[in-house]
Amino acid sequence: MRNQPNWRRRRSLLVLILGLIFLGCLVGPSYHWTRANVAAMTGRHDSQMSPIIMIPGSSATQNRFDTLVNQLNKADHRRHSLIKLTVNTDDSIKMTGTLRARDNEPIIVVGFQNNRDGYDNIKKQARWFSLAFKKLAAKYQFNNFKAIGHSNGGLIYTYYFEHYFNRDDITVKRIMTIGSPYNFSEANLNHKTQMLADFIKYRDRLPKSATMYSVAGTENYDSDGLVPARSVEAGKYVYQGQVKHFTEITVTGNNAQHSDLPQNAQIVTLIRTYMLDKNKPTNKGLISANPTP
Repeated sequence: MRNQPNWRRRRSLLVLILGLIFLGCLVGPSYHWTRANVAAMTGRHDSQMSPIIMIPGSSATQNRFDTLVNQLNKADHRRHSLIKLTVNTDDSIKMTGTLRARDNEPIIVVGFQNNRDGYDNIKKQARWFSLAFKKLAAKYQFNNFKAIGHSNGGLIYTYYFEHYFNRDDITVKRIMTIGSPYNFSEANLNHKTQMLADFIKYRDRLPKSATMYSVAGTENYDSDGLVPARSVEAGKYVYQGQVKHFTEITVTGNNAQHSDLPQNAQIVTLIRTYMLDKNKPTNKGLISANPTP
């Protein structure tokens, strides 16, 4: 009976030691996680990088914009790094290219192993793009970016913004879609496809602070040879009144056919004028521009 108090003290001491060890196991990782998280947030907040992230259309690969990038670098008199990602159907991602030193405005192209057409595939590609975007955001720590989508690439971006882009630490400054068929091949806007109806239904999720440019190419003011001009025009029912500024632009003349638009000299001028950070907006080279606040 005399040893009972000593036994209780030893048990209490053992419990205290085990409790301290357990608390240390919790506090240690939490402390390191908090420090890493704060460092990451600080790095992102202070980042000067503002990449241009491009998505090609259906049947196109991550190489779709090579000519455009070469033309842009030549016209802009500075070399933008070109980084390419391909997202596979198993969610794995292949990345090629390197970021040049002191390049705060690299061009990043995201393609897909499954690059087929159709609304169901666009939904899948938007999810795959979200995986690529998370990888890019973690690797490069940017706090803003510019978005360019050609053809279905603009549709992928639209679905992504409405269903996956939900970040307080990263903003999209400007969006440009080029020949994007918001109503697919339907030219009559009274006949809305399921995709257009869904885009309109969820348009309140679009980034409010972004400036958006919807570019159409026309051979005969009715079509760019593949996409009806009225289908591109349907983008106003999605973006107008939801983003900070919405502008429709029409490009005509040489290389205004749908597949030629990424190589069109006027498109290069539009990107230099409206998408790059260091160029002041002008109307030079535009066929028509209809801004809508």
